Amino acid sequence: MSDLFNIETSATFPPPRQFQETAHSALRDGLKAGHKNQLIMAPTGAGKTYLGLRIAHEALQRGKRALFVCDRITLINQTSEAADRYGLSDHGVIQSGHWRYDPQRLFQIASAQTLAHREHWPAADVIIIDEAHTQMRVWTEYIQRCRAAVVGLSATPFSPGLGKLFSNLINATTMHELTEAGVLVPMRVLSCTRMDMAGAATSGGEWTDKAAEERGMDIVGDVVTEWLRHASERKTIVFGSTIAHCEELCRQFVEMGVIAAVFTSRTSAAERDSLLQEYRKPDSALRVLISVEALAKGFDVPGVTCVSDCRPLRKSLSTAVQIWGRGLRASPETGKADCLLLDHSGNIVRFLDDFTDLYFKGLETLDAGQKLDKTARKEPEEKTLKACPACGYSPFARRCMSCGHEAEVSSLIEALPGEMTEIRIGKRKLADDSRHLWEQLVSYTRSRDKKPGYAAYLFKDLVGTFPPPGWAFDQTPDVPVSRNVANQIRHRNIAWANRRVA
Repeated sequence: MSDLFNIETSATFPPPRQFQETAHSALRDGLKAGHKNQLIMAPTGAGKTYLGLRIAHEALQRGKRALFVCDRITLINQTSEAADRYGLSDHGVIQSGHWRYDPQRLFQIASAQTLAHREHWPAADVIIIDEAHTQMRVWTEYIQRCRAAVVGLSATPFSPGLGKLFSNLINATTMHELTEAGVLVPMRVLSCTRMDMAGAATSGGEWTDKAAEERGMDIVGDVVTEWLRHASERKTIVFGSTIAHCEELCRQFVEMGVIAAVFTSRTSAAERDSLLQEYRKPDSALRVLISVEALAKGFDVPGVTCVSDCRPLRKSLSTAVQIWGRGLRASPETGKADCLLLDHSGNIVRFLDDFTDLYFKGLETLDAGQKLDKTARKEPEEKTLKACPACGYSPFARRCMSCGHEAEVSSLIEALPGEMTEIRIGKRKLADDSRHLWEQLVSYTRSRDKKPGYAAYLFKDLVGTFPPPGWAFDQTPDVPVSRNVANQIRHRNIAWANRRVA
């Protein structure tokens, strides 16, 4: 078994990225060191399915049997289609009634739910467990007694007990590294109307579904209105607290003329297939999918450029990261430049410190992940929010995720003000919000026949940061330039001229 994971070239697999190559090497070294069960932590966009299928492919090339276990039926066809793209079309699918069922194939893609209803598992030399943090009983018991080499895959291995199932953690890469490499896009955060969770009922330290639903219902109209204002041109996933909350969100989106649909555990298999087939189209009429959990893990539509988080959480950083990650995957074919997070839950502030560390460092041990989901965070208003001393971005933890202060790195989150936050200098109002200010600066720059960079540097001088990458100069409309903005530009031009003379 010691050389089971040797890296071999495949004509149908794209060449691995460096971190994927390193993860394979670490996996091989771990197996040689006696680790039968190992877990790879790889953030959204790192290609967990690619890693898992490539491991299966290497086993097949040696005449071994491989089994890829999915934790949800939703992911069965997605994984099977990915296997086909990589040339692994000679596989069977273990799922009730699936047309691809063929137990004689050396490679099987299995539904964990189907395995749970069977007396025996299919023979396998290598088992790949997707979304291993879910710790479904059907496989947690089996992998401890089977002879197969087991590889768990997870973006958020935070659940307690993983250290008893896997003896080796391989931290493939970090969200920061993936953003730097262009695998992920920057996330821009807009703090919108937020549900008031003060005094809401809790159970085990987390807000109850009922409490989150009740508070969420109070701002459904705001969720729809602010999406129309900030993200109406973006393909979007909205996460609600309960199915009833999702259904009400959908109803109000539809009332406003937006083609939206609910995707939950109550959605039939046929309806799911139909919705996903339409939603994956680059020009899909379906603009908004609304879910509680069904779309939070492993769901991959790179064209998604907005996530609306309406599911308040106190403890589960892993769930929050899964939610935000649905829009971070890069999509060069669609020209995707960023992902807009509409934060109606307050989660981005509650989890800021821990998320910053996770973004830059990943996890060092499986126990570290477990601890992150144990502590109930304080409400944002209970915290004193600091601004980055380098760029002024708030909220700021130990390391700025806007300008990378202390590390000289680019951002994951680029700050935007909340709903209707005015831009002021002293007592003079310049604009309704940052976007309005940008539009005025672009209009002024055009009227003076100056280069686009002039508007960007004016924006940085006034606000403290450059405009987000998604705010393209040539796509920004002309608007009237207020007297206060024109005066501020004139004052700055004079100051710049004086500095040049000096």
